[in-house]
Amino acid sequence: MIDASNVPWYRQGWPWFLIALPATAVVAGMITLWFAVRDWDGLVSDDYYKEGQAVVKTVDRLRRAREMGLSARARVRDGAVSVELSATGETELPPRLHLAIIHPAHGRFDQRVVLPRGEDGLYSGKIAPLGAGRWRFQLEDKLKDERELRNENESRSWRMDGTANLPTETEVFIGPSD
Repeated sequence: MIDASNVPWYRQGWPWFLIALPATAVVAGMITLWFAVRDWDGLVSDDYYKEGQAVVKTVDRLRRAREMGLSARARVRDGAVSVELSATGETELPPRLHLAIIHPAHGRFDQRVVLPRGEDGLYSGKIAPLGAGRWRFQLEDKLKDERELRNENESRSWRMDGTANLPTETEVFIGPSD
């Protein structure tokens, strides 16, 4: 018979089992910390009053787009986007549009691009390639005055939203929503 007291501790199973439990927790904590640092979501706004005012202005801009009878179709292809904007009645279309392409979970993938109107009536511009998934497209009219760049929410008169699942949907309907 072998006496258990003569066997070194590192050859016994229980010490390794007891060491493995906290070691696993340390490794899991390091992995969690790595994810938290890599995928930072940003700060929560502490100025709720201004945020509420911005929401009211956004609703007004959506209502304005509906009153103007605006609608748009965006086509996303190979690092480029083109938008066909239409309006009912005698609404004058702006010379350039602001398009925001928003990733639902990661702000680092968001893109903002200014689309000038071409001779063919389409608004087009270049964008970085978009990954697979659901994307939100937000279309707004041009800035009224360069001095208002600091206060973007007040310098736009209408806004429309649309969503698409890329890469299967390459054409996006963008319209005034509720």
